[in-house]
Amino acid sequence: MSWRSPDDLRTLVGQCLAGDQSAMLALVERFQGQVFGLCYRMLGQRQDAEDAAQETFVRVLKNLHRWDQERDFQPWLLTIAGNRCRTALASRRRRPTAEPTVELVADDAPDPRAAEQLGEEVHLALAELRAEYRQSFLLFHDHELSYGEIAEAMGVPLGTIKTWVHRARRELIQHLRRRGAISEERQTLSISDALSRV
Repeated sequence: MSWRSPDDLRTLVGQCLAGDQSAMLALVERFQGQVFGLCYRMLGQRQDAEDAAQETFVRVLKNLHRWDQERDFQPWLLTIAGNRCRTALASRRRRPTAEPTVELVADDAPDPRAAEQLGEEVHLALAELRAEYRQSFLLFHDHELSYGEIAEAMGVPLGTIKTWVHRARRELIQHLRRRGAISEERQTLSISDALSRV
């Protein structure tokens, strides 16, 4: 069974709540790519993302009885993942870290590595965003959740989510311009291309 329909997912959750270990494993396998992807985009380091993803699934399985089955599961799950990442980021801020020394130089000549470099720049820019901006931006762009779903999942007003996504976009563009990664006339195309590669 694929567990892709809402009824199948409810059945799977019911089996998890009954203590079925294979159902728990199936639930984790079904969503591990999305959860790890969000954690990696928010934290920028594989090990930290793996830790946050693992903590997410531990929390989800422990609190599965709290999921309102009348609502979509994915926003609830991704909000828990985002919250784990925000906690990790707050903890990281309290630790001293070395600044990256990589400086990418923009080049107008066609270069097969240009898209990859732009992707790296987007990744760096995302790391500089406030955690709630980054989380709402990634849920909107990567996971294609609606503003309403994100607002409900994060427990903030709809207008706040729209503002956060807008500010994340604006700060991302400003960062890419400052670094010379995009020019004024190519910003829309470049950013969409970069987001698809990060």
